[in-house]
Amino acid sequence: MAILVAGATGNVGRHVVGRLIEAGQDVRALTRRPGAAALPPGVQVFEGDLTRPETLPPALEGVRTMLLFPVGEAVDEVVALAVKAGVRRIVVLSSAAVTAGYDTEYHYPVEQAVERSGLEWTHVRPGEFAVNSLYLWGPSVKAERRVVDIDLDTPGTPIHEADIAEVAAAALMDDRHAGKAYDLAGPEALTHRDQIAAIAAAIGAPLRVDEVEPEEAREFYRAQGGWAAENADFLFGFEDYSGATTDPGGTASGEDQQSDEPSEDDGAGEEQTWEEPDISWLTCADITGVPARTYAEWARDHVDDFR
Repeated sequence: MAILVAGATGNVGRHVVGRLIEAGQDVRALTRRPGAAALPPGVQVFEGDLTRPETLPPALEGVRTMLLFPVGEAVDEVVALAVKAGVRRIVVLSSAAVTAGYDTEYHYPVEQAVERSGLEWTHVRPGEFAVNSLYLWGPSVKAERRVVDIDLDTPGTPIHEADIAEVAAAALMDDRHAGKAYDLAGPEALTHRDQIAAIAAAIGAPLRVDEVEPEEAREFYRAQGGWAAENADFLFGFEDYSGATTDPGGTASGEDQQSDEPSEDDGAGEEQTWEEPDISWLTCADITGVPARTYAEWARDHVDDFR
């Protein structure tokens, strides 16, 4: 039977597909734009949209396990179709914000819909996505070798999207992961200053670093556009996880916006640096035995994106 990957063309999804193909699995990819998927040979690409459940039955037929991208709209219908098709286990690409108690409206309802179905489940809950560095800093690094940020000495444990995919792929293939929720982090604690230094080393060029107040950072990234502009209020402490207005001078920082993919196919990162409760963070190595990738490795993997 096949494994279905929803969100197959996003940051994590592409790596999941690649890992499953390497393992010799029968892989199906679900995407809204199959003509632009550019996935490896051997992958069966299906056009479908998680917000339009009626598009999904052909992709679900004969599927044993599936990776579910976190789209809350119509999730109950999507899960019901999976049950009807005979899917045995759903792996949810979720967020550690659920564990922290901050996410009750985005990833959590998807997890709950899957658990209510009676199917086997695994929840993969990453914290800070390393790739958020690219969406936030990449444009100014490319344009003027500059990074603008707040609180440069704030530590985090950013995780390579390929590490998240290793865990998701293992959960799709191995029944031993059923009923588990994994809070994932990278293998090392790094400040933003450390991360910027790793990017500079990867591209072989010094970077100008401007530490500014939250208001200035918000305006800078609003002007930059794209993912950074869309998330600037949250990232710099003007909005909490639910979208309520907050004071950037408070203790809850917004650097934890989850986003493996703001839309199914284009992918952003998931970044979260909240006031942490006790979370038992795990690395890719803890779960799969595959060595966890460092941030320096991530920067080298994305060097062309920063140049």
